[in-house]
Amino acid sequence: MSAAASDGRGAASAPLTIFAIPKPFRGHIAVIQRNAIASWTRMNPRPDVILFGTDEGTAEVAAELGVRHVPTVAKNQWGTPLVSDLFAQAQQLTRSSWLCYVNADIILFDDFVAAVSRAAAWTKSFLMVGRRTDLDVTEPLVFEQENWSAQLKELARSQGRLQIARNIDYFAFSRGLYPAMPSLAIGRFWWDNWLLWKARSLGAPVVDASAVVTAIHQNHDYSHTTYGAGKAGMMASEEAILNCRLTCEQNPADFDEGLSWRYVYTIDDATHKLTLQAVTNNPRHLWKSFKRHSSRPLGMAKLVKRALFGSRQTASTPPPLREASDSKHGRGTS
Repeated sequence: MSAAASDGRGAASAPLTIFAIPKPFRGHIAVIQRNAIASWTRMNPRPDVILFGTDEGTAEVAAELGVRHVPTVAKNQWGTPLVSDLFAQAQQLTRSSWLCYVNADIILFDDFVAAVSRAAAWTKSFLMVGRRTDLDVTEPLVFEQENWSAQLKELARSQGRLQIARNIDYFAFSRGLYPAMPSLAIGRFWWDNWLLWKARSLGAPVVDASAVVTAIHQNHDYSHTTYGAGKAGMMASEEAILNCRLTCEQNPADFDEGLSWRYVYTIDDATHKLTLQAVTNNPRHLWKSFKRHSSRPLGMAKLVKRALFGSRQTASTPPPLREASDSKHGRGTS
């Protein structure tokens, strides 16, 4: 299905568009990604779903599940897709008022659409995030069972593990929230933290929906990456270091001065929380900010010096981009 095509069900005008860029559909990764994407198509009301990329199985799964497929994505010099292009294309390809990037191994339910709708009714411009629950899932889900969602949610409550605020797997936002983005590589750390920081820097409310949204992350290893089976190798890679540098777009000198931590926001930095009853203030973000700064006395000294004597702004040269049909980019760190 081409980028300009509809799925025949009016999904192109759905209030919510979910977009993702799956890893190659091989082995266990294939099982859990098909589970996740299929769960999105069963939400009520059904969102528009767009799958990006040409990795093995993506086009076939898109056709199988009746969702849109966009093969062409801008990539960096290592062949890794860029967050900026994913977000830009998603907004160009849909008329939805709300959009959401989701990691392709995350199972979502009707409570997700309801939460986005409530956030949008509360404020025109927003970013909604939330904690995930890790769960071992090894087999294809049987969606034909009438109570599949209730059973899976109960399994997540009894056997799953609620993850910490640092792990961010979905970003639901109002159309037009993000201006032009730096050329951040997907799955190479720091890009997800930057998305929260950017929303905050623009003055948009960031809503933590953990209390009302069950987002199930299906556990997997990291053998699909080009940096080994763990995160340590990826964090030390040139791509991750470049991502860290690019997050310092507001002041490029921050990277050289060791101040990139200023942009590492997590779910605890959300300004508000979505509960069953209302949208409430989240005072924890004030504590999070205090802790971030007070735990770095040397960094604070540099910021004070900067405030008193001015800041050195340095030019930032963007890395080269290229259009490519496929690559072994080993996306995803979640």
